[in-house]
Amino acid sequence: MDASGFTTLAGHFPDRKVVTYDPRGITRSKFIGGHAQSTPELHADDLSRLIDAVGDGPVDVFASSGGAVNGLALVTAHPEKVRTLVAHEPPALPVLPDRENALAAVEGIYDLYQKSGQGPAMVKFILSTSVQGEIPAGWIDQPGPSPEDFGMSSEDDGSRDDILLGQNLISCTHYQPDFAKLRAASTRIVVGVGAESKGELAHRAGEGVAAGIGVEPVEFPSHHGGFLGGEFGQMGDPDNFAAKLREVLDAKA
Repeated sequence: MDASGFTTLAGHFPDRKVVTYDPRGITRSKFIGGHAQSTPELHADDLSRLIDAVGDGPVDVFASSGGAVNGLALVTAHPEKVRTLVAHEPPALPVLPDRENALAAVEGIYDLYQKSGQGPAMVKFILSTSVQGEIPAGWIDQPGPSPEDFGMSSEDDGSRDDILLGQNLISCTHYQPDFAKLRAASTRIVVGVGAESKGELAHRAGEGVAAGIGVEPVEFPSHHGGFLGGEFGQMGDPDNFAAKLREVLDAKA
C-alpha cells in the first residue's frame, strides 16, 4: 500500500502535521540498484531517514499490517525517534502457536508465485488472510477457487516483480520481534486489532505481539483495513476508526 491508501484517515487529523509516504519499491518510490526483497529492518532505516528529513521528532506513528511490522523494527532500532507507535494487526507469524504451519503456508504462497505467477498466488494469499483459527498442516495444497473467481487471470506473464508477493511477503511475515528491546524502549507501543477480524491471521498475530511486549491489545472498529474509505475498492469504518486512533494518541502513557 502506498500513501494513497491513507488519504481518508489523514483527512480526519487536520489539526496534526500528517506525513504519508510510499515505501521503497512502491509507486513513486523507485528501486535504485536493484533489490529482490526488502526487509523490515531496511524499511525501518527508510522510516528513520524520513523522520530525520521531516524533523519535529519524536513522532507518533500509525502503521498497519506489514507497515506495523516495519514500525516494530523502527522502534527496535530507533526508539528515541518515536513517541507513540500504533501497530495495527502486524502479521509477525513467529509469535503464533501454529507458527510452523503458518510460515509454511506463506512459503507455499511464495513458491506458487515463483512457479505460476501472480494470479494463483494472490488467490492463496487472499484466502490465507481470512482463515479462522489456526492454519492446518498442508493448507497450501488444499483445493480452492480459481483466479478468475476473484476477477484475476490465471495466465502467467512471466514477471516476478510483485511488491507484495515477491518483495515483502517472506521477510515481513517471518519477522521475529525483539521483545526485550521493545519492552525496554522509551516508545509507547499500542497494538491494535480489528473488532471484525477476530480469529484471522493478522489479528491473532497482533494479539501475540501485544502479549510479547506485555500490553493489552486495543480493539479498533471494523476489520484489517478498517481505516480505508474506499481506497483500492475497500471500505472499512474510517470515521470511527479515526476517532479511536485519536483517543489512543491522546491518551497518556
